[in-house]
Amino acid sequence: MASLRSESTTLGLISVLRRFLASAAAGGIILMIAAVLAMLIANSALAPAYFGTLHSYIGGLSILHWINDGLMAVFFLFVGLEIKRELVDGRLATWDQRRLPVLAAIAGMAVPALVYLLVVGDDPALTNGWAIPAATDIAFAIGVLALLGPRAPTSLKLFLVTVAIVDDMGAVAIIALFYTSGLVIPALLAAAAILGAMFALNRFGVRSLPIYLIGFALLWFAVLLSGVHATIAGVLAAFTIPIVKTPGAPDAPHSPLHRLEHALATPVSFLIVPVFGFANAGVALGGLTMDDILSPMPIGIAAGLFLGKQFGIFAAVWLAVKSGFAAKPRGATWLQIYAVAMICGIGFTMSLFIGGLAFSDPLLIEEAKIGTLGGSLLAAFIGYALLRFAPLHSDHVQEEIEQAMEIAQDGDVESLSDDAR
Repeated sequence: MASLRSESTTLGLISVLRRFLASAAAGGIILMIAAVLAMLIANSALAPAYFGTLHSYIGGLSILHWINDGLMAVFFLFVGLEIKRELVDGRLATWDQRRLPVLAAIAGMAVPALVYLLVVGDDPALTNGWAIPAATDIAFAIGVLALLGPRAPTSLKLFLVTVAIVDDMGAVAIIALFYTSGLVIPALLAAAAILGAMFALNRFGVRSLPIYLIGFALLWFAVLLSGVHATIAGVLAAFTIPIVKTPGAPDAPHSPLHRLEHALATPVSFLIVPVFGFANAGVALGGLTMDDILSPMPIGIAAGLFLGKQFGIFAAVWLAVKSGFAAKPRGATWLQIYAVAMICGIGFTMSLFIGGLAFSDPLLIEEAKIGTLGGSLLAAFIGYALLRFAPLHSDHVQEEIEQAMEIAQDGDVESLSDDAR
């Protein structure tokens, strides 16, 4: 009877990565709807109510600040949990697994930043936006791949996810290092003390999630007062959450990190990220001239996302494979890899977020939104079209079956049945 229960439990478990792919796909589609809705409202008779609500104050912060500094801290907590799990017990746990996505992500951040700087030149008012086109929006990108169904090889979906995870690590580091000013030392010391206490709890074997969530709330408040962007508290708190390696059983009840990650997946994908997109994607086009839209900054962001991402990532993958540094994603053609590299140019959520940090001038923030939306839409539509009509690899069906069988061996039987169909 015990063995039957164990087998039933194993059959019922779905890997966090595969479930994340599914939730991110649905969440990405909802994010697209939220962005379109924001644009429509911002350019309608409802615009005054939309902008007035976002800039109304509650508890000392505007609603927009509560979304960008509060809700997004929970998003960054989720991102941090995902990063830690992948580094400790996932697809980034060994150097062989890290090689290709790390190299691709680094190139996919550096080249867009260089493209942006080449376009805007040495204008000191604009150079602070160099990191805006460096980010990939995992929810939006997976949403695009979901629309392609079986024409998007599983290996490339997993490649995109791992690249985006490394990309998120880079974005967090950039925000902490380059978009922090006016440090308040007492608050910073308080944040360090809280973080140290949370790490100590981990070391002493404390696994009670409520204690860590209280610590996260206190850490968020201290970081908010310190001058460091409050969302960094989410990532820092995530690294203190205990993790128990559970290969094949990612939702094991004795692993606090897995339980919290699972609990946050739905609200992050279906509430927090769409709310952020709705609050930040609204641009009143009537207040912008064609000169504003075609000025160096939005052109630089759009070029960085659309051109920089695809060339940076594809060149890194091609060089890594040709030099023997890493293996080519299984069951994928070079054209399909190129298309996915282009889809990585969808930089919606993190790009909008960094744009709000990079500039204080409302006009520049609006121009940054235009560049982000333009570059992301180009990358999404053209990347989708390329992948939709690209010939499949000669071993496509066989590779999909083999990867489905590997997933099944990790306890993901439901995904096997889906792939087999």
